[in-house]
Amino acid sequence: MKITAPKISLELSDKKFSDIFYEEDPILEMCTITNSEFTNESLYRVRLEKAIIKNCKFNHTDFSNISITDVRFENCDFSNANLSGSSIHRVEFINCKLLGTTFSESSIGNVKFENSILNMAAFGHSKLEKVVFLEAVLRSTDLYECKLKNVEFELCDLNGANFEQTLLKGIDISSSKFESLIISIDNLNGCIVSTEQAIQFASLMGLVVIKN
Repeated sequence: MKITAPKISLELSDKKFSDIFYEEDPILEMCTITNSEFTNESLYRVRLEKAIIKNCKFNHTDFSNISITDVRFENCDFSNANLSGSSIHRVEFINCKLLGTTFSESSIGNVKFENSILNMAAFGHSKLEKVVFLEAVLRSTDLYECKLKNVEFELCDLNGANFEQTLLKGIDISSSKFESLIISIDNLNGCIVSTEQAIQFASLMGLVVIKN
């Protein structure tokens, strides 16, 4: 599936994330931010646009209702950050750490999570459209009652992920691995799985599969 990449200018100014405190509005745009530490902070309705953000730490920071458009994050740490109620579009998270990050009740579109760790991240009640999880780790990640459209899980670790009350019709998890999932059997209809995964699901349903 082809998704729209971030639209970022080649001419960007260098900034620190803390520069946002000196802006009239809480916005950072047309910039490169590197090696900034912005942890345990709280900012409401921040806007990040047309930026490249590298090697930054945002642990335990409250970014609720943040708007992120045309941004690439590389090697950033969002562990336990709050991005609930956010709007995230044309964004890439590359080699990022998102342990326990909250994305609940968010709109997420044309987003790629590549080689990133999302263990125990929370996406509950969010809408995800044209989202690719590529070689990402989503152990015990919460995708409760989400709306998924054109979402791919390629070569991911989904062990213990929660898809309760989330329709998986057309969602391809065949290249990913898991030992167990929290899932509603009714919502599994139309999900694309491998032969091995089909046997796993049959076992979870209490069926005994005999190989002839």
